[in-house]
Amino acid sequence: MLRRLIAAAVALPLLAGTALAAVPQVKVDTGTLEGVEQGKVLAFKGIPFAAPPVGDLRWRAPAPVAPWKGVRPAKDYGNDCQQVPFPGDAAPLGGPVGEDCLYLNVWAPANAKPGAKLPVMFWIYGGGFVNGGTSPGVYDGSAFAESGVILVSANYRIGRLGFFAHPALTTEAGGKPTGNFGYMDQVAALEWVKRNIGSFGGDPANVTIFGESAGGRSVNVLQGLEPAKGLFAKTIAMSGGGRPGGLMSMLDLAAAEKVGLAFAQSVGVTDEGMGGLKALRALPADKVADASMGSLFTAGPRTMTGPIVDGKLVTRDPALILAEGGGSAKVPVMVGATGMDGFPMGKDVAPVLASFGPLAEEAKRLYAAPNDMMIIWKIMGDRGFIEPARYVARAAVARGVPTFAYRFSYVADSIREKTPGAMHASEIPYFFRTINVRYPGQVTPADEATSKAAHEYFVSFARDGVPSAKGGPAWTPYDPKADKILDFTQEGPRFVDDPYRARLDLVEKTAQ
Repeated sequence: MLRRLIAAAVALPLLAGTALAAVPQVKVDTGTLEGVEQGKVLAFKGIPFAAPPVGDLRWRAPAPVAPWKGVRPAKDYGNDCQQVPFPGDAAPLGGPVGEDCLYLNVWAPANAKPGAKLPVMFWIYGGGFVNGGTSPGVYDGSAFAESGVILVSANYRIGRLGFFAHPALTTEAGGKPTGNFGYMDQVAALEWVKRNIGSFGGDPANVTIFGESAGGRSVNVLQGLEPAKGLFAKTIAMSGGGRPGGLMSMLDLAAAEKVGLAFAQSVGVTDEGMGGLKALRALPADKVADASMGSLFTAGPRTMTGPIVDGKLVTRDPALILAEGGGSAKVPVMVGATGMDGFPMGKDVAPVLASFGPLAEEAKRLYAAPNDMMIIWKIMGDRGFIEPARYVARAAVARGVPTFAYRFSYVADSIREKTPGAMHASEIPYFFRTINVRYPGQVTPADEATSKAAHEYFVSFARDGVPSAKGGPAWTPYDPKADKILDFTQEGPRFVDDPYRARLDLVEKTAQ
């Protein structure tokens, strides 16, 4: 139970006349945790939800945590998962990395009590499945706790330690899921929430999963996983793609095994059997996780897969599963992207426009911009994130679930003159109310107003499924015919006809 315990109470005779601080403790299924009180918020960090996935546990499903005796400190983040940091990351890590990384964090209102059944939000970070963690300052959950929400963030394995296939691993699994260890971690963390969040005052029946980029893709995938059914009640996918195939398409297991063998050969492991697997497990973690986001945009032989259609956990593209009513198809959905989403890949605009086939001239007209890079950027953003978000919204409406579509177009005052639009991941600190971390000393009243509104819409959706913000426009469920979205503009949130509709219609017509 969440309770206040007087620190060092047994030493009262020795500390007569000294003021003693109250410390927050909570009992979970593996032992007692001691967190910290920060104003109106209780924070518990570095909570293990699975055994360290090291040694023989590398490339295995997350194993149970060994219970501990006494009180375990939960005041600092655990390791973020092994990775090569990405220069210029909008959410730089705040601590060390390591293979021992399966930890989660909980922020709760200071007055939360067991049985309070507060709404719970479960954050899944992005980073292309090769970068990211829970320690960045912009992911601090304090503002959510101050708004009456229990915020949980959990690490999951990334890179080759999180998504990796090999013939010997498939043999070892014996018909059980393999390859998608990062997704297994996400499910294990959600199972921990279901078992334990009530002790923090949260409602295990009212969990909203939300994530951005690879985290948004994870939100979409989790909806299609049978083991994840019943672990969440609502979803928010931020720049997570979602159209079958597309930017975030997945290899099947056979193809992923070939990639795994290519990596093994690149590090001198030629044995394709159990001896080779033993050698791969003996490699230093940094030699396995030696890629970052930058490696996703470089040419060369492929030695890394990302998520896999393994046939056991991920059986098909989740969009197809949900279209048939499988997985968590009836869960309410919020989905969107940023106004200048995506990445400007390449410099030659001619083949990009030619990819629209007979509609190339229409594309040239709709995507007119001051230079070729901007044209490519807009097209890549629409294809990779913005139109797929609309696809997800329309597919959810077709399943008969409450659906809310948004666009985040706001650009911080301090960078507006040198930024072409709201770039990928730029919305995160607004929803978390951590813009002071992202733009220290530069936050304006307009920035603050946008953050306040964005945060309130998310919180209210998590609370009761109806997004609203004080002073903001009503946000009604998405109607594909009307095609109205809530757009966070420079003038504030507006419920408007989608200004990109003609562009997105064109992308839809030419989708592969």
